[in-house]
Amino acid sequence: MKWLLIALACIQLSECLVRVKLFKGKSVRDVLEERGLLEEFLKEHKDNLYSRFRGASKGQSLGSTDSLVNYLDLSYTGTISVGTPPQSFIVIFDTGSSNFWVPSVYCSSYACRDHTKFIPQDSSTFQMGNKYMSIQYGTGSMTGVLGYDTLRVGNIDITHQEFGLSITEPGNFLYYANFDGIVGLGYPNYAVSGATAVFDNMMSEHLVEQPLFSFYLTRENGQSGSEVIFGGVDPNHFTGQINWVPITVEGYWQIHLDSVKINGQVVACQSGCQAVVDSGTSVIVGPTAPIQKILRAIGAGPLNGPWYYVSCNSVSSMPDVTFVINGIDYPVSSSAYVLKRTSNGKHYCMSGFDNMALPTTEKLWVLGDVFIGVYYSIFDRGNNQVGFAKAA
Repeated sequence: MKWLLIALACIQLSECLVRVKLFKGKSVRDVLEERGLLEEFLKEHKDNLYSRFRGASKGQSLGSTDSLVNYLDLSYTGTISVGTPPQSFIVIFDTGSSNFWVPSVYCSSYACRDHTKFIPQDSSTFQMGNKYMSIQYGTGSMTGVLGYDTLRVGNIDITHQEFGLSITEPGNFLYYANFDGIVGLGYPNYAVSGATAVFDNMMSEHLVEQPLFSFYLTRENGQSGSEVIFGGVDPNHFTGQINWVPITVEGYWQIHLDSVKINGQVVACQSGCQAVVDSGTSVIVGPTAPIQKILRAIGAGPLNGPWYYVSCNSVSSMPDVTFVINGIDYPVSSSAYVLKRTSNGKHYCMSGFDNMALPTTEKLWVLGDVFIGVYYSIFDRGNNQVGFAKAA
């Protein structure tokens, strides 16, 4: 399941701009709830799981690197800090949005009680702003006030970074989320309330060697080694050459998708379509009709909710799904698009494809973590392009 994020940018509370984006894939909470295991799982494991993320590494000695924790191949979280002295938070680095926000002590919502909250009074470098922000999710929402403070990402310190401090986080979703806040890495014109995006500050303050960042996402259900690098790429994480694709719309990291093929036959985007490369979406998302065609081709079917299940015994015989981008084939094998899980000692497999039905983006695809896990992805702001290379 995906969420539609409607972001309201408010300079004054009565003056709001509306943004709509696709945000994230199915949460772990959704999977457990569908199988009737949520309450038992939380009672037995919630504290241990959360402490695991709280102790995640902040990165290697490379000043521009932030290690990411792979959570069940569904989300990738990193550690950042805000303020002086630093206050640490677990975040999602999201190329599908442009704002940075964390929970704050101003928030009394149930979700905020279970996550680390920023305490402005404890930071000698904090400055309060005069703007408000409001983000409405399909399963919850967040409102907040904008402030300024020092942000540390990896070993990079960004002074006077504008960010959101949540005031309300109603609903259950953010309570069960395995992250505190979000660092948006999209283009600045999609930042609500006109807030300066994090990577734009990195570039303007000359904190990165190159105006680009790159993602390496491990798979295999929690394998370590994932990372985001600001200002460079790591040649150890990919093989072969980097193929560059121009950005078509400077908002999301949006590109042209030539077609989608299975066994050499075009099954979607016969005349080309648009796609978003989104680190904040777990799966590959597309319009309903072509996704249903792909699901039939791989033998997937719904079971107990919106996830599509496949036979674990058939994974090795499932076909590649190939995305043709800028004239180059990018095959995604079944080992990449089938998500394997174990519950109560039983093994089951789920499809990494999902569909959406949104009239305004009827032909839009989202290449989420399933795709990025196969292809090392470089987001180049200097040349407005995305680079792909086979992940090592």
